[in-house]
Amino acid sequence: MTETIGNALEVRDHGPAAMVETYRAEYAALVPTHVNADQWIRLAVGVIRGDENLEKAARNDIGVFLRELKTAARLGLEPGTEQFYLTPRKSKAHGGRPIIKGIVGYQGIVELIYRAGAVSSVVVEVVRAADTFTYTPGRDERPIHEIDWFGGARGDLVGVYAYAVMKDSATSKVVVLNRQQVMEAKAKSDGANGRYPQYSPWATNEESMWLKTAARRLAKWVPTSAEYMREQLRAQAEVATEAQRPTLGGDATAPMPSADIPDEGDDLDEGPIDAEVVDETGEVRS
Repeated sequence: MTETIGNALEVRDHGPAAMVETYRAEYAALVPTHVNADQWIRLAVGVIRGDENLEKAARNDIGVFLRELKTAARLGLEPGTEQFYLTPRKSKAHGGRPIIKGIVGYQGIVELIYRAGAVSSVVVEVVRAADTFTYTPGRDERPIHEIDWFGGARGDLVGVYAYAVMKDSATSKVVVLNRQQVMEAKAKSDGANGRYPQYSPWATNEESMWLKTAARRLAKWVPTSAEYMREQLRAQAEVATEAQRPTLGGDATAPMPSADIPDEGDDLDEGPIDAEVVDETGEVRS
């Protein structure tokens, strides 16, 4: 009988990297056609073999690890990169032991925006204390951000902004966030405030998480490929009769997870987020 990811729990004695190889054909069928499946699988195997902490967390529940990789495959994002982070995460269901959590990074969100085909460019940048930044909503189409690249240290992170230039040259909603707003997003992050904060992207790559916070809010105002991916998944499910195959949770009739952008838990429970901009006086404007 052909093995599937759904059988993962029956072969736990195999290591996580070996399990990815075992289900190579299934992952190859999940990734979008523009993604090189062999390269994607090599990357997934290399990431788990090259990080002892990740490998240990994956062994604590290989089924969860494979399911997180399944999400990355469906979205067409590279696991273990700034497109799709793989991090150890404390699990009450596993007695406090860490398991693997997949988190879409800012580069992953930007990739999904580009893939939708509605934008010609996406700008996501942090602002540091020594930079010059001006933007007045209603007057300026886009922010003016000047950096003295040769003037020494740029200073601490003070803000972040994001916008897209559409195919018709129009500018999307401009999202501008100050430090307080970014810290509020961080405070809602399970990873940054859990038992293993040292493994959270907030600790390992803080600037990228500032960028992600702005990019995620921008994604509300521009098309992403999530809707397209959901339709593609439904078609794949019909062809592969996915509903009749075992799932990781053991429910043969459970639907496949949607292709919505997963997160650390900070944004998933918030509901819709209003895009915001902050003018030079610090006033927040919707």
